[in-house]
Amino acid sequence: MSKILKRPEVLSPAGTLEKLKVAIDYGADAVFVGGQAYGLRSRAGNFTMEEIREGIGYAHARGAKVYVAANMVTHEGNEEGAGAWFRELRDMGLDAVIVSDPALIVICATEAPGLEIHLSTQASSTNYETFEFWKELGLTRIVLAREVTMAELAEIRKRTSVEIEAFVHGAMCISYSGRCVLSNHMSHRDANRGGCSQSCRWKYDLYDLPFGEERRSIKGQIPEPFSMSAVDMCMIEHIPDMIENGVDSLKIEGRMKSVHYVSTVTNCYKTAVDAYLKSPETFEAIKQDLIDELWKVAQRELATGFYYQAPTENEQLFGARRKIPKYKFIAEVVGFDKDSMTATIRQRNVINDGDVVEIYGPGFRHFETTIQNLRDGDGLPLDRANRPMDLLTITVPQEVYPGDMIRSCQSGLINLYKEDGRSVTVRA
Repeated sequence: MSKILKRPEVLSPAGTLEKLKVAIDYGADAVFVGGQAYGLRSRAGNFTMEEIREGIGYAHARGAKVYVAANMVTHEGNEEGAGAWFRELRDMGLDAVIVSDPALIVICATEAPGLEIHLSTQASSTNYETFEFWKELGLTRIVLAREVTMAELAEIRKRTSVEIEAFVHGAMCISYSGRCVLSNHMSHRDANRGGCSQSCRWKYDLYDLPFGEERRSIKGQIPEPFSMSAVDMCMIEHIPDMIENGVDSLKIEGRMKSVHYVSTVTNCYKTAVDAYLKSPETFEAIKQDLIDELWKVAQRELATGFYYQAPTENEQLFGARRKIPKYKFIAEVVGFDKDSMTATIRQRNVINDGDVVEIYGPGFRHFETTIQNLRDGDGLPLDRANRPMDLLTITVPQEVYPGDMIRSCQSGLINLYKEDGRSVTVRA
């Protein structure tokens, strides 16, 4: 008898209401957002209560869920008003809150009974005994610590019935489970109360300190200023392992990323899950296409974090190892006239008549074309459009749909660094 595999949830970031809708339209089964209190992204487009309410309505109408991140570490007084806040979220139909601080967990459980609680990755859950501890307190899902290996994940799954949410894509924090104080010391911004200034991403000089002598900078002897910045995570090739080991939710990081990122990454992981559940052969047939697609929005090198090995210097940004092709998000489709094959688009970046572009949409639809018959809102022809958010029209060779995205692209070759040290060249 063949093993029946559970379909994992694809969980996407939603920094704004627009991104929430894009994520769901591109296949997310659930989204996580930040409210205007108790979160860890003070500079993200945090949601008002009315926006959360609208987001829940939009998601539920399409069979998706909404979670609110309330994962800050509270100091004295920070927890004031949390009970009423959790109750309001519960009463508007929120699916769950993501919490790390035990004080907020107790407040939510006692003052807003019925609201599901998920444990944040900031709580560093790395073993099944910890899962069982939180289960006894009523939590239904644990977001796995990012330091857990695939072998440990498999063992945890065997020993607990608690839902497992695991990161599969996005930025990796250099500190243990995101609990960093560099920002506190270096910019007086509390990383664990939403103010992280990403000090680990700064550039630092490296010094030689001979005994009894002045320190000497070795700048010029290294490829670039020293950094402790981690590469980004990408588990697209290893979705089979995540599914086979019973992960309930595949989490994509990036509430501060663009709609270009959210649409592309959500599209890829949804397609990967659907393909593998259809058959391993179907997944293998499209795996390279998924990898290539993700590189169109990659800003850093990509690796698998702690899942298969302890990170080495190859998982640190010590210098450029490859040239990343330049794809630029330039517009989104807002309307289409089939008779004239004319698309109405909302401009996001500079567009030139004759630009080579790729148009893509949900379900991993995409095709290349060139910008033709570029016109402004009054129908006047344009050689170049440079006013973001203007409505323009172009002629397209095939049908497009509202919500489709357009990015400019250039063909060429790219060297992709592999974890075993090999370099593979593929066409961008």
